[in-house]
Amino acid sequence: MSNNSLDTFAVLQTAESIARQAGAILLQYYERPRQANHKSTSVDLVTEADTASEAFVVAALREAFPDHRVNGEEGGGYGPPPDRTPYHWWVDPLDGTTDFAHRFPVFAVVLALSDPDLNPILGVVYDPTRDECFKGIRGHGATLNGRPLHVTETRDLAEALVVTGFPYDRWTVEDNNTALFAHFVRRAQGVRCVGSAALDLCYVAAGRHDLYWEHGPKPWDVQAGLLFVQEAGGRVSDYEGALSRDALSGSYIVASNGHLHDQALAVIRLGDDAPRPTR
Repeated sequence: MSNNSLDTFAVLQTAESIARQAGAILLQYYERPRQANHKSTSVDLVTEADTASEAFVVAALREAFPDHRVNGEEGGGYGPPPDRTPYHWWVDPLDGTTDFAHRFPVFAVVLALSDPDLNPILGVVYDPTRDECFKGIRGHGATLNGRPLHVTETRDLAEALVVTGFPYDRWTVEDNNTALFAHFVRRAQGVRCVGSAALDLCYVAAGRHDLYWEHGPKPWDVQAGLLFVQEAGGRVSDYEGALSRDALSGSYIVASNGHLHDQALAVIRLGDDAPRPTR
């Protein structure tokens, strides 16, 4: 699909403004007494901040881009039917809700624009507690507060800091990432889980992490961040190594600096039989 008719730089500027205003809404709720409800499971939370942020973001996007489809995590789809527009927004008004509810300051507002096939066009991830704004446009790079993003040069998994997350149904399903977590713990220099898939991907793009893998995120969690990783020189794939819809949607996603990608896929594929560090 050609985006020649879309002024992506102007769209990104508008998206950044909306994300920053939504971040200000989150901070207004951040110090209030915790009020959270459960969605699908006891570990799948939604707060008043989620709904207030999404209401603002959706209204602002629909006003600015009435011919675009808007997909929000909390409220569903808005605007034209999916098959009637080439432009699809993915909105996570508060990525990291559990962190937010527990006053752990790792969460963000996420906006991404894709084509109908989930190929990201542009995105913004705004962390209001650090005033860090990650943004990028396909083919034009990605930045953090105006500075270009670059992945690391780490080439050995034994020297890598990697990050992941766990699905909301992890209490009951077998494919809950705990086995893979154990395999990476035995092969990487460090493994982290901080609760925001969007920021995990941003940190890979920014060189703060070397590798991210996860099963279970949704398009609104990953569309912006995977674009940043690619624009920063990294690689994104599914668990088989392909840039498939599973990867683009977050269903099964691996994002790395590129050098470590095949090593990560080997851990995922081989489990206990994957090579371990010898030193």
